[in-house]
Amino acid sequence: MTRVLARADLLKLLEPRRCIEVLAAGFRATAHGGAWGARRVVAELPFPGTATALIPGTLPGVPAYTVKVNAKFPGAAPALRGVVCLHGGADGELLALMDSATVTSWRTGLAAALGTHTLAPSDARTVGVIGAGAQAELMVRGLRALRDLDALVVQDVDADRARAFAARHGGRALPTPEAVAAEADIVLLATWSRTPLLDLVDARPAQHFTTLGADEPGKLELSPGLLRAARLVVDDRELADASGVLGSLRTDGPEGADEASGVLTLGEVLTGAARLPHSDTPTVYAPVGLPWQDLALAWEAYRVAERDGVGSEVDLLA
Repeated sequence: MTRVLARADLLKLLEPRRCIEVLAAGFRATAHGGAWGARRVVAELPFPGTATALIPGTLPGVPAYTVKVNAKFPGAAPALRGVVCLHGGADGELLALMDSATVTSWRTGLAAALGTHTLAPSDARTVGVIGAGAQAELMVRGLRALRDLDALVVQDVDADRARAFAARHGGRALPTPEAVAAEADIVLLATWSRTPLLDLVDARPAQHFTTLGADEPGKLELSPGLLRAARLVVDDRELADASGVLGSLRTDGPEGADEASGVLTLGEVLTGAARLPHSDTPTVYAPVGLPWQDLALAWEAYRVAERDGVGSEVDLLA
């Protein structure tokens, strides 16, 4: 039997602090290549969107793997639609089908919150949000589970959405990305932008930036100048080079290639294999999103759903 978990089911099953613990364990387990053969495939479509597949999601000690297929349409609501397939590792049995928009927003936002908390100065308390969507919601929720926040400012191309986000989180809406960066110790970006929203002139010493938008070729929220000047951390060097900020730096010229060669991964920082020395240099966390993160949250949701009888069951082989 295959368990089907819709968005409402997943929201009953997932808890931010527990998800962050699972993600942190995954980063440590895969810091030196523990995820087998991860691939991220992005295909253009003859429509205003892209198709993305992440295969396979694996983690040491988890007897299952995931295959995720998404349709990404920036003009749609929601912009992300698809399914996460959870398969048993012993025989490929389809254990569960899950709404990918929920799994993706939770694992992306909470993994970003973990990276932000790890890399930002411990006394950073003012958070700025650029792009007031689902992933920003999870980043803020995750950060609040990890540290106290004093203030929040937000900007979005949709001013009404920015004001609504600010009202939900006790913050203020601002008119421009530059205004957000001027006030915030931590800047969280989660947009579809293909033109940099912030440059080096907008950054301050010891300021932290987490950029989620640079997850496909051509998407870039921070300028190459800011990326080169910052201490840059990614989730996976190979995928970041193929689809994220490292590829953008490499194609920006030889200087970018030199800078890209020295970046760290979050797993290396979390395991202590690499350390970020305290300094006044800005830090940037620029993840692409990894297949094992889908498995980490899908496996957590599946185990709790099996225990509590959440969702429905269907026999797809009947």
